[in-house]
Amino acid sequence: MKNYHTKIISNQEISPGYFRMKVLAPDFGEKAHAGQFVMFRVQRSLPPLLRRPFGVFQTGFLPADCDGLPSKEFVEIVYKVVGSGTSIMAELHEGDKVELLGPLGNGFDTTTGPGEKILVGGGIGLVPLYMLAGELIANGCNVRLLMGGRTRDDIFAVTEFERLGVETHISTDDGSLGEEGLVTLVLERKLQKYPAAEVFSCGPMPMLSAVNDICTAHQTPLQVSLEESMACGVGACLGCVVKGAGHTEENPSYLCSCKVGPVFKSQYLDWSALKRNDDTLPGSEENCGGCS
Repeated sequence: MKNYHTKIISNQEISPGYFRMKVLAPDFGEKAHAGQFVMFRVQRSLPPLLRRPFGVFQTGFLPADCDGLPSKEFVEIVYKVVGSGTSIMAELHEGDKVELLGPLGNGFDTTTGPGEKILVGGGIGLVPLYMLAGELIANGCNVRLLMGGRTRDDIFAVTEFERLGVETHISTDDGSLGEEGLVTLVLERKLQKYPAAEVFSCGPMPMLSAVNDICTAHQTPLQVSLEESMACGVGACLGCVVKGAGHTEENPSYLCSCKVGPVFKSQYLDWSALKRNDDTLPGSEENCGGCS
C-alpha cells in the first residue's frame, strides 16, 4: 500500500446521490485487485478527521496534458452521499487536494478457473464487481451480473458492465427499472439454470445473508465482500472485526474485515452473528462500504 498526497481529476454525479470520483494515483493499478479498497481523506486539518473506506471501481490512464509527458494514472471510486463525510466529498472539484491510502485488504479470488460466474450486487455494492467482472472475463469466464436496488436511482454503470461483455439483469424493489422484486429471486432462477456456477456478491447485509442461504441450499461456492465500517483500514483499531465460522466463547474466532477481508469465502463466516449485528445497527443499510 502507499499513501498518496494527490488531487482529484473529476467528481461527477451519475445518479441521484451517487458520485464517481477519479483521483490521480501513479502506479496504483499494477498493485490493485478486484475487491480491494482505499482509505480516503479530504484534508488533514478539516473534519472529518478519520479516513473513509471506499471500494475501488476501476483503475486506468488518461491522456497526457502535453506531448512528451506520461499519461495520467488514476483510481476511480463510486460513493453514495449518506453522511457528513460523503457530503463534503460531493462538493469537491477537479484539482482539490486529497489523501488516499491503498490498495488495502484482500480481494476476490479469481483463480478458480473458467466457467459460469454470477455476480450479485446491491446498490453501492456494485462497485467492486466492475473490476471483478473484468478479471473474470480476462480469465475466460462467462459472467452474468444481477444488479439490484430499491429504485432505478440505485442502478448505475450498466453500460460499462455491458461493454466488458457481461450479461446484465436488473431488478428493483419498486419495479421502476428492470424486473420488479428482489435480486435474490433472480439468483434462484439462475442457479437452477447454471447449477455449476460460482457466485460473488457485495451489498447490504440482508441481501448477502439471503444470497448465502440460497448458495448454501444449492451447494454453490460463494465469495462475499462485507460492507463493514472501518476506521483505520490496516487492522490496528479492530473496529471492523467479525466472527468466523465455529466461533464460541471458549474458542473465539475473530476476523478483521480490513486485513483478512473485506472479501471472504462464505463458509469462513458466522452468518448467525452477522445477522444479529446487522439487526442491532439502526440505518445499517447506509453503511455501505463504511462510507457514511
